Amino acid sequence: MESSRSWFKIFKQGSSNSKKKEAAAESVKKNNNGGVGVVNSGGKPPINDAPSHATKQKVDAAKQYIENHYKAQMKNLQDRKERRWMLERKLADADVSREEQMNILKKFEEKETEYMRRQRHKMGVDDFELLTIIGRGAFGEVRLCREKTTGNVYAMKKLKKSEMLRRGQVEHVKAERNLLAEVDSTCIVKLYCSFQDDEYLYLIMEYLPGGDMMTLLMRKDTLTEDEARFYVGQTVLAIESIHKHNYIHRDIKPDNLLLDKNGHMKLSDFGLCKPLDSSSFPNFREDDYAGGRNLKPSAEGNKPPMPRRTQQEQLVHWQKNRRTLAYSTVGTPDYIAPEVLLKKGYGMECDWWSLGAIMYEMLVGYPPFYSEEPMSTCRKIVNWINHLKFPEEAKLSVEAKDLIRKLLCNVEQRLGTKGAHEIKVSILKPSFPL
Repeated sequence: MESSRSWFKIFKQGSSNSKKKEAAAESVKKNNNGGVGVVNSGGKPPINDAPSHATKQKVDAAKQYIENHYKAQMKNLQDRKERRWMLERKLADADVSREEQMNILKKFEEKETEYMRRQRHKMGVDDFELLTIIGRGAFGEVRLCREKTTGNVYAMKKLKKSEMLRRGQVEHVKAERNLLAEVDSTCIVKLYCSFQDDEYLYLIMEYLPGGDMMTLLMRKDTLTEDEARFYVGQTVLAIESIHKHNYIHRDIKPDNLLLDKNGHMKLSDFGLCKPLDSSSFPNFREDDYAGGRNLKPSAEGNKPPMPRRTQQEQLVHWQKNRRTLAYSTVGTPDYIAPEVLLKKGYGMECDWWSLGAIMYEMLVGYPPFYSEEPMSTCRKIVNWINHLKFPEEAKLSVEAKDLIRKLLCNVEQRLGTKGAHEIKVSILKPSFPL
């Protein structure tokens, strides 16, 4: 009897606690429907079961990753079956014994297995022997490296993630990686693989031992018209190959034209670094600088005009400052098209303007609108009609000047607007010595 009473007492307490919990739940429900200051009977805020926006993004990314992974797996399996089927057909058509056929198919399977094993291998820094540093940039460095298993030499671009995030350049890095993976051209630097760790992103790229066009121009001062014609032609092919895939380079300059061991040129640096952030400049307007006048007051307006230099003096001054500009965070605006600076909106035509500026530098020794101050260079580019001049000492041919003028002009008249074939025709004219 005593045990029954104690059981009844416990049951009564449990019922009381259950009623309290139900009342608390009802209170929370009412507050969620229209109350203010949602708090349950225990003084704790209610738990929101709805996933956050960040969680939804992670879920979508995971879903996309899994779908892409299994699609790739199925495609690889199908490709492997097709390769075996084609080999079996060739062996059937050939006069090969049954035993020899089996041996060939066995070797084929071994190669396929080795290929799949290497595909599954996750590349990392430990797979490479790090050699000398061959370049530095805003986000990291480029280092020569040797793959330990094959002994092949590559250029390893090492980019600091935190710096890319701080400067908002993540999309530019993605654009570079996507373009290198998508465009297959002998005029473009090849990307072999990419990987990352907690701090850095690594791009394993083709190593070009010939250096860059900037170094070549600093060593030779100027090129002959035949030499310039060769490099301009290869630059046209490189720009055309990325335009076909609807990419605009926007950073065509001698620093990004690399030379292989045979002296052939390849284009690099796609979307990683803008040459100059136009948002850091005031809003340029063509009428502000018409006739060489600057209607807006500026600090430069109080400076006395610079004395006119000879071509050789200008060349020496340019080379003295060029290397510093190449590695500065600001860079050089000498190759930027006026429509980019004017913030009018621009298309693929801006790359052909850059080609014209590089061609001018190849033949004269310095860019067409070079000035000691980047802002002054931008003003000259915006008012290019009054500042595009050819020094008499350079002794350029009439045809060379004509091609440069057709590249350094308004978008509507610019050569290449209708396609790269316009420039190819001009370069390949029999009467054109360049």
